[in-house]
Amino acid sequence: MPATATTTDTTADTSDTSGASVDRAGESGDVLRSVAQRVLWLSAAIVDAANRGRPNSSGVKVGGHQASSASMVDIMVALWFHTLRGEDRVSVKPRASPVLHAIHYLLGDLDPAYLTTLRDKGGLQSYPSRLKDPDTVDFSTGSVGIGATAALWAAIAHRYARSHFADTPDAGRFVSLLGDAELDEGAIWEAVADPQVASLGELLWVVDLNRQSLDRVVPDIQIERLQGMFAAAGWQVVTLKWGQFVSELFERPGGAELRRRLEEMPNEEYQRMLRVPAGEVAERILAGQDSLALRNLVGSLGTDDLAHAVRDLGGHDLPLLVDTFDGADDHRPTVVFAYTIKGRGLATEGHPNNHSALLTEPQMRHLADVCGIDTTDPWAPFPTDTAAGRLCTQRADALARPATTTTGAVEVPTALGHPHRKPVSTQAALGRLLADVVRDAPELAARLVTCSPDVASSTNLGGWINKTGVWSVKERHDWFADDRERVLRWSESETGQHIELGIAEVNLVGLLGELGTTWSRWGQRLIPVATIYDPFVSRALEPWSYGIYAGGQSILVGTPSGVTLAPEGGAHQSITTPSIGLEQPGCIAWEPAFAQDLEWTFLHAASRVGVEGGTSSYFRLSTRPLDPALAEVPDEPALLERRRQQAIAGGYRLSQHPADQDEVTLVGVGALMPEVIDATRVLTASGVRTGVVCLTSPDLVFRSFQQRGNRAARDGNVIDELFPAHAPAPLVTVQDGHPHTLAFLAGARGDRIRCLGVSEFGQSTSLADAYALHGLDTASIVDAALGLLGR
Repeated sequence: MPATATTTDTTADTSDTSGASVDRAGESGDVLRSVAQRVLWLSAAIVDAANRGRPNSSGVKVGGHQASSASMVDIMVALWFHTLRGEDRVSVKPRASPVLHAIHYLLGDLDPAYLTTLRDKGGLQSYPSRLKDPDTVDFSTGSVGIGATAALWAAIAHRYARSHFADTPDAGRFVSLLGDAELDEGAIWEAVADPQVASLGELLWVVDLNRQSLDRVVPDIQIERLQGMFAAAGWQVVTLKWGQFVSELFERPGGAELRRRLEEMPNEEYQRMLRVPAGEVAERILAGQDSLALRNLVGSLGTDDLAHAVRDLGGHDLPLLVDTFDGADDHRPTVVFAYTIKGRGLATEGHPNNHSALLTEPQMRHLADVCGIDTTDPWAPFPTDTAAGRLCTQRADALARPATTTTGAVEVPTALGHPHRKPVSTQAALGRLLADVVRDAPELAARLVTCSPDVASSTNLGGWINKTGVWSVKERHDWFADDRERVLRWSESETGQHIELGIAEVNLVGLLGELGTTWSRWGQRLIPVATIYDPFVSRALEPWSYGIYAGGQSILVGTPSGVTLAPEGGAHQSITTPSIGLEQPGCIAWEPAFAQDLEWTFLHAASRVGVEGGTSSYFRLSTRPLDPALAEVPDEPALLERRRQQAIAGGYRLSQHPADQDEVTLVGVGALMPEVIDATRVLTASGVRTGVVCLTSPDLVFRSFQQRGNRAARDGNVIDELFPAHAPAPLVTVQDGHPHTLAFLAGARGDRIRCLGVSEFGQSTSLADAYALHGLDTASIVDAALGLLGR
């Protein structure tokens, strides 16, 4: 590493040094500085144009983050205009999106028409968006912590794809640019601490250490603690505190005292010094100091030099940044703490409330003068015959990426054809399905990869793991290979197809999302499937949702679910997840009751993952064994196929009589179908002609309901098939989840409805007691039906 940076090994103490400057052929410090000045102007102008350059009749502030962008300018210029290669992937901190767009404009990756469209319809998004921005964005960011860790999971996803498919293109570095306040997020530390991460030498994180959050100057950044936490996790830690100019002053007589004074003053005092006139800086440095050498050194410096010195931080020293990025260890992950000033170069520089402050019109004119911009042509690129223009052309060529060649068609069967005769839970049926796929559908099996947060065996992945093995970044010796009593063969290698993480659901879905983007990043289709205890879906929802937003397609299996897991008590009984699944964009929620329904719907879901226009799926499964005979699956091939089509459309009728003969219709989902069917028998014996509907996906039924009358309807008319308008009947809906999930069915025909479900925390009980406690037992269903009929 260069002498200007401090490298912290896992066994070394941290200290900070800085100093030497280097030039690169064709990328001298002067050229990079001129590019940085232009990027600073453009990023500020992009935000200014969004707020003052277009009509806004709503009165709602458009907003933007000029100060947060300014602190990142030099770091990003060093990367894009020197370090990065075309195969590298970068996650940019959310509030630096204007810097990313400014750089892309200079590199020819963004049409100038977009420069005035920040936060406008069809324009530049508020934060980097992989799918919605018009230029190249590698990772969607915006939810702090999630976007930063996405690059880490993408590195693992790429390694997995390369280890299984030799034609996967090479990848370079996976870079995350994050703000220091982002390190408060637990998602960061869950990811950093994962044992496999220490082997990822392709990871480079750069922390914009501007010591400000949204509301304040951070009183104590505790940099030593942060350095130690990364080092303890096996990362190379580099700290860039001071730039070349001030580092040279530190070597003069009185320099050690100057350094001590600057480093020991509180962050707030330092920030305040940045806001005073240049002539007052010396007085503030010397306040309370009795060192003659320090007074002599400070007195020997001109006003402008002293003001420059206190601002000369490592995160703004372009040659130092270039050297540091070039010298990063490629055998373990690297984190660079780059000290910066929030708002560097702007009139709001260092102000504690500059987070979303906008420069005034006079301040923008002053910035233009400083940056050498003609305000009559504010978006002018560099002339191609200048050193900066030539550098832009060279870097555009170096960063160009070939078009992605996608995987050829993968055959996904619609069914495996195995009979389902014995009572089995949907959770166990999933385990059997995955194990059978290895033999019955090898082309599909090769593309499947499963993940779990230390619950693989308890979610019935044992058979799949025994057949395919566990994937690891590097081979691990199996010390139990000769143990004949072992049921689960836990053999870890680069050829395995199950990835086990620690008990960290956020890590699980972060990896899941990136495994689900390999088809679009490197043309290698994967079908990632994760199992997680259903009560913890809520904990993992935000990062999984964000992965879907960023284009990750995957299958999340929540199991076991509901109060059906009665003995586990209220802490492990999920209530809201059916509604969550129904409401999640980019995802189809499924809750099949029977093993055959699970087989059909899971294979259908798998066919929609890793393809253009595909979608994610969420399966809510149970540990309660159900008798497959209750499903009355037809034997005749044509009727069997009809039932399959109904199952993947969202549901089917179990009644033998037509819908127009129903006096009341019972609608069941998942594990409660036995109670629904038992209630039907009781009602029928009481002379009430009762219809039964089994929903496999309330989500798809709701979509069908919403698309009535919509000429662009895409999800079929299952709502009309299940609840035909000419045959109204009172409805009783039954689900092991919140009852409002199915309340929309009242609008299908304007029927009276009773929605049975779970709206209170449960407790440890037997299954029968749990259903009775929450009003889900047969007697409660019968009572609800008779009540609707006025009997």
